Amino acid sequence: MKSEAAKANCLPRVEGGVALPDTIKGERMADLNRQLFEPSRLFEAVLRGRTFSEAPDITTRISGIYPVAHQMSACHAMEDAFGMNVQGPIRDLRRLLYCGQWISSHAFQIHMLHAPDFLGCKDAILLAKVYPTEVQRGLRLIKMGNEIVSLLGGRAIHSINIRVGGFYKMPARSGLDSLVEKLKRARDAALETVRWVAKFSFPEFEPDYEFVALQSEEDEYPFNEGRLVSNKGLDINIREYDRHLVEEHVPHSNALHSTIKERGSYFVGPQARYNLNFDKLSPLAQEAARAAGLGSVCLNPFRNIIVRSVETLYACDEAIRIIEHFEMPDKPAANVKAHAGTGYGCTEAPCGVLYHRFSLDKNGVILDAKIVSPTSAEPEVAGVKGGRTGQG
Repeated sequence: MKSEAAKANCLPRVEGGVALPDTIKGERMADLNRQLFEPSRLFEAVLRGRTFSEAPDITTRISGIYPVAHQMSACHAMEDAFGMNVQGPIRDLRRLLYCGQWISSHAFQIHMLHAPDFLGCKDAILLAKVYPTEVQRGLRLIKMGNEIVSLLGGRAIHSINIRVGGFYKMPARSGLDSLVEKLKRARDAALETVRWVAKFSFPEFEPDYEFVALQSEEDEYPFNEGRLVSNKGLDINIREYDRHLVEEHVPHSNALHSTIKERGSYFVGPQARYNLNFDKLSPLAQEAARAAGLGSVCLNPFRNIIVRSVETLYACDEAIRIIEHFEMPDKPAANVKAHAGTGYGCTEAPCGVLYHRFSLDKNGVILDAKIVSPTSAEPEVAGVKGGRTGQG
């Protein structure tokens, strides 16, 4: 017989649309297929012939969920091509910007997309009726994250203040300071969220994934920088990305799928970061994770919602730390001098590793671009496998 999923012909809350035609014989699944219909967005082709300075503003349009991540990966790739290494207060503000994106994106994913399924609600609207306190808390977290991004980026979605080398304009010191008390309340809300989702019911399921994430050489949880590592031996500079990770078209999808050459599928995102960087979380986040029943490694993909809430707590904690220790720079951006070269950028979007590579001519005009989004690496076992849609 055909299941309800097959009869409906599509799944809700999946970006781009997915069909899961399946066949069940008795009580056993006899066949399960998935078809992904999300079209190519052709951003790589759009970027060719554009100047390096346009890349952050163009690539941010690839996603409304993690637009900052595309801007940051583009900036880092361009700076790498030009031999730049932006440090000091500008680097600190970039971490703060990432905190804002993580807080808003994670809170949205937890409360609007994940929790309804765990709690038997068809959507977030019904969830808000059954769990109004928890959903309101989630909305406050989303607002907090958006406020950080708005202050640094000029607006909450598709920021306009991000540029290669730093920012077009520095935020006022008073604006940063005004966030601290709000962030402390958000941190309390994030801690309550960890405790809430830890009470959900989770099936026992621990597949043998290869987790891939950035790992910073500094004593910090990864946002913008680091080597690309895994729990099964991958440890590379991001300049070696294309030697080890490849993409291919598959019959059931319009998007490209990414694999590790030697081993196949891999897993990115909060759980991968957590498993590879637990010791670099703040003490508060580590304590909350343990109280929620997690160890330093979490293999069950259903518990990813707890890990995501722990990262939200960490982002609030880190944002407070950055602001309290921040010193205003003399200028909002480092000097940029364009020349020919190839640059590589890899950052941690809320949902995982986001890779950009650009080849430029002597005037900084883009000759070639490659963008690999996190959804190209989600394992098939944990759900519908995604694909990158920047290809041209």
